[in-house]
Amino acid sequence: MTQNAADNTSGLKTELAELTARTRNIFAHIVEAYLATGAPIGSKNLADVLDEKLSPASIRTAMAELEAMGLLYAPHVSAGRLPTDSGLRLFIDGMMQSGDLSAAERAAITPQLTGDESMEDMLKQAVEGLSGLSACAGLVVAPVAERAVKHIEFVAISEEQILVILVDDTNHVENRLIPRPPGLAPSKLIEAGNYLNHRLRGRTLGELRRDSEAESAKLESALGQMTADLVRRGLIRDAAENDALSNSGMVAKSLIVHGRDHLLDDVAALEDLERVRHLFADLDRQNELVSLLSEAETGNGVKIFIGAQTPLFSLSGSSLIIGPYQDESRSLVGVVGVIAPTRTDYARLIPMVDHTAKLVTDLLSGHKS
Repeated sequence: MTQNAADNTSGLKTELAELTARTRNIFAHIVEAYLATGAPIGSKNLADVLDEKLSPASIRTAMAELEAMGLLYAPHVSAGRLPTDSGLRLFIDGMMQSGDLSAAERAAITPQLTGDESMEDMLKQAVEGLSGLSACAGLVVAPVAERAVKHIEFVAISEEQILVILVDDTNHVENRLIPRPPGLAPSKLIEAGNYLNHRLRGRTLGELRRDSEAESAKLESALGQMTADLVRRGLIRDAAENDALSNSGMVAKSLIVHGRDHLLDDVAALEDLERVRHLFADLDRQNELVSLLSEAETGNGVKIFIGAQTPLFSLSGSSLIIGPYQDESRSLVGVVGVIAPTRTDYARLIPMVDHTAKLVTDLLSGHKS
């Protein structure tokens, strides 16, 4: 668990502990009424539906406490109360009970595969199934397939550094610097390059890396410890280089969005249309969206970004419900999920996204779901 996640969990427990059973019950009814109708609910209406018989004055006192905590707000003077984004988050994470999927719902999400599909085709089918079942816009962030490497060369440029030159099958050239082991003879650079070029045969860097890890003993036996280390270092991109590529916009990931028309289903007023216009603009900011979604790749389980809790969707009032997936080797990682209005059926959508992420992981791992 990351420090931020730990802090959020601790804060959630603190907020819940501060609420009495009566106040929690009132808060839950307000949130459930909002999710069902979108309308604020007042103390008189709450008094009619609560199991515990309370006066409107007692309910107003509890509502004022919840408002002071930043969990509720009044959209208009003398109106009822609605949950804030923080209040909605508290309810979802600490009080809501998620449902489960039926066999028919699971079947609706499962891609109909023939065995000849590419990873992208399979992901498209999965997100189409999720979008259709959820009646939301579905999305998936997928790693861009690595190109095969055609040539690798190691060149000493100083006593401390080696330049690794990689040429892929489209003749794109990538240069990277790695430390030069002390005492490494120039002949070892040629030996390392010859070893890798002999083993290429249309393989990607990822495949070469996995082969080298799996055959570590053979590699050291054939080349010696120092040259074997050079080969491994030449195949690995370090974290700093990955960060630099991400910051430059060269993120090797693609975004697939399906079912944008679902975002127009609940447009009932001019302000709703403006909200969707902002959302479409957000979806066009693909680099920012991919960066946001990539935050969910680490860890397990579904993550939810609600409305103004993320700057990207602060104007459109939308929520992202996403889950990570990976392949058997954990070298390919992405996320799959849905975009929904802030007022949506989270209890229904969360298990859909969770199942789809696990399904995609099973399919990429070559297992039957």
